[in-house]
Amino acid sequence: MTSKRLCFEPGHKPKCLVVVDDSAEWDRAVYYASRWAIRAGGGVVMLRIIEPEEQTQEWLGVADIMRAEAQEAAEAALDRAAGRANGIAAITPERVIREGAAMEQLLAVIDEDPDIAMLVLAASPGAEGPGPLVALLAHALGTFPVPVTIISGALSDQSVDSLV
Repeated sequence: MTSKRLCFEPGHKPKCLVVVDDSAEWDRAVYYASRWAIRAGGGVVMLRIIEPEEQTQEWLGVADIMRAEAQEAAEAALDRAAGRANGIAAITPERVIREGAAMEQLLAVIDEDPDIAMLVLAASPGAEGPGPLVALLAHALGTFPVPVTIISGALSDQSVDSLV
């Protein structure tokens, strides 16, 4: 069950949730969310999801090393994205790293933070499709707890500026 949204209640401010992944278009979502934060007087929450690998008993030591490497990579990705957001809007976004299935973690983060007002994702402009998270989310849009904004990966900074 999703908690009540409090983003516009006294003492709260709206936040935009952005998933920072390894796609080529993650920057478009960060750019849009940062511009939105300026306009809405809100904040940005950046989420990096580490999807767990299959593990067997004999590979647990290797799995621990892989988990540590994934954590380092997640922090580096969030550093890049936070630097970009700061350069765009002079903001310091909140950073969240979660491990687990993408949709499950996305919904958990939204449920745990009642100030999240919307989710922003960027879609790949390529022929291979919009990307795995956008495709996965398409099946849940009718019941999703917050509005979802999907930004085309083909939009320039100037195009986004004219929209937000």
